[in-house]
Amino acid sequence: MIKLYNTKTRRKEDFVPIDETDVRMYVCGPTVYDRAHIGNARPVVVFDTLYRLLRHTYGADHVSYARNFTDVDDKINAKAAETGRSIRDITDETIGWYLDDMGALGALEPTVAPRATEYIAEMIAMISELIEKGHAYAAEGHALFDVNSYEKYGALSGRSVDDMIAGARVEIAPYKQNPMDFVLWKPSTGDQPGWDSPWGYGRPGWHIECSAMARALFGDRFDIHGGGLDLQFPHHENEIAQSCACCGDDSFANVWMHNEMLQVEGKKMSKSLGNFFSVRELLDQGYAGEVIRFVYLSTHYSKPMDWTDKKAKEAEATLRKWRALTDGIEPSASAASTVVDALADDLNTAGAIAGLHELAKTGDVAGLKASAQLLGLLDETMGDWAKIDDVDLSTLETLISIARSSAMESKDFSEVDRLKSALLEAGVEVQMSKEGVVLSAGPNFDPSKLEGLK
Repeated sequence: MIKLYNTKTRRKEDFVPIDETDVRMYVCGPTVYDRAHIGNARPVVVFDTLYRLLRHTYGADHVSYARNFTDVDDKINAKAAETGRSIRDITDETIGWYLDDMGALGALEPTVAPRATEYIAEMIAMISELIEKGHAYAAEGHALFDVNSYEKYGALSGRSVDDMIAGARVEIAPYKQNPMDFVLWKPSTGDQPGWDSPWGYGRPGWHIECSAMARALFGDRFDIHGGGLDLQFPHHENEIAQSCACCGDDSFANVWMHNEMLQVEGKKMSKSLGNFFSVRELLDQGYAGEVIRFVYLSTHYSKPMDWTDKKAKEAEATLRKWRALTDGIEPSASAASTVVDALADDLNTAGAIAGLHELAKTGDVAGLKASAQLLGLLDETMGDWAKIDDVDLSTLETLISIARSSAMESKDFSEVDRLKSALLEAGVEVQMSKEGVVLSAGPNFDPSKLEGLK
């Protein structure tokens, strides 16, 4: 039995699909105007792991996963105006980047990846229904949702309307009946993307996009809706309001899940602090996608995650050891129950990784490989980064251990220092303790610099 924390009910619940033969999950995807930063990648890894667990539990053919692309947005318009490039050119390029970068992190592609611009007709139809049912109104070329018409507005985030007004950047506009009313449709000028509608030439507001796409793909009611905690309000709050007002109080997603935010070296990620990185920048700096994924999985999705270089190095060392252990080994037929049980307990990825360590410790390498692959690790297609060509670090460990033993007797450590310097120069991390010497290849490992080392 899978248990998931439901943001809507504020408790961990048994996950009971509406239909076990058709389990459906919708996750809010990116607005495609620039490279995805490492914070954007966290929900991708979180919900990719959940997708893997659902496929493991119900069968790959019985799980559908949708993650959208928002390809109509003011940020995209601004970039087009700034660069002189077409909107389609920018969005196509950015979607390509996104898929490449997330693929490098081991993320499976969703069952379907809808683009907002492909569902404009469905958005217009949904807005029209909301107006007909008295939950929305037209004003000055706009269509707006009437927050006061939906009694449960604020239930997801647990805020009152007054609190939301005080804590949100609410656009004050003369055409609004209430400051909290949000835009479903807005007018477009000639240089902006637009479509004909009953309210004039214009484009959709952000919130209606996901409601309309989820409804078109999965119907009025489906199993799981996910995204980052930053989307809980106002985006997801508004999604629930417009979807339930349109389709009924018991409609839309049964389970709402939100991952916490990401920090870098203990600080909020910010361009002004110089700690704002895209996924591509980390990959280009030599961090393997598998290593990045491991760091993400090491923290429970509901807790703030701190990206640190120390964690990345520890993850790399662990993965290198596991890859060496499982090299040429066929994975067992199924993942270990300890790992599956940890994932089934509200996606406890940290507990699952602890289970992998135990499998490595007990020598169950086939079980280790199968269980790691359930988490998107130790996949055969992701291992090129860990190949050390013709350099055998175990041989070098023996070499420096012998030199160290000799130095302990002679008190002359010059040879140890020489070997250690050469290893460090080649990007090898050297750990010396009473138990012995352990070498591991760091992010900047260059085996060519070890050629001829004796």
